Amino acid sequence: MAEPLTATEKKIYHFLLDFLAENTYQPSVREIGRRFRIKSTKTVSDLLQSLAAKGYIARDASRSRGVRLLGVNTAGGTQPVPVYGDGSAGAHERHDGEPESFITVDRRFLPAEDVFFLKVCGDAMRERGILDGDFVMVNPSARANDGDMIAARLGERPLVRTLTHRGAAIVLEAAAPGEGESTVGPADDFRVMGVVSGVYRPMHVGASATAD
Repeated sequence: MAEPLTATEKKIYHFLLDFLAENTYQPSVREIGRRFRIKSTKTVSDLLQSLAAKGYIARDASRSRGVRLLGVNTAGGTQPVPVYGDGSAGAHERHDGEPESFITVDRRFLPAEDVFFLKVCGDAMRERGILDGDFVMVNPSARANDGDMIAARLGERPLVRTLTHRGAAIVLEAAAPGEGESTVGPADDFRVMGVVSGVYRPMHVGASATAD
């Protein structure tokens, strides 16, 4: 998942998003500095470089407007949310994977800056309304409590399950007949990736659910 932004980085990132939507091109370093009253062009450049290092933008430092927002179209007030498929989710959680694509979402629907989408494989959670091929929005900043639906990594396998604690054990419960449950012990390679905070379901057969 993309590394969380500082408060200043977040303001600049949102400015880049909105400026692009309004003008169809990116602001210059000096325009960013004027907007946020930053006198030093090096400070602005360093902030842009941090956004690039965290995976939000790509830069061409040789150009005045050499910023490209990754996964963004020109709709205002939106944010690109990275999408990880069932095959890349384990690598993503080890921080060496790249998103397959992005889904651009109105920022009002995002519970946190660092949310991501995970493509669901299988119908283990269909009784809770999650179907094969859905994209669940995962919030890694939220605290997972009993009864929450979570995305987790068990070994190399990403799962969407209901979280329950039974004594010292963690139980991952499916929501479909015959799927059973998984009990996680201290020796297991297990990590909670985040709490499921939404679901996106493509309704057009054969249509792409993601956008670059």
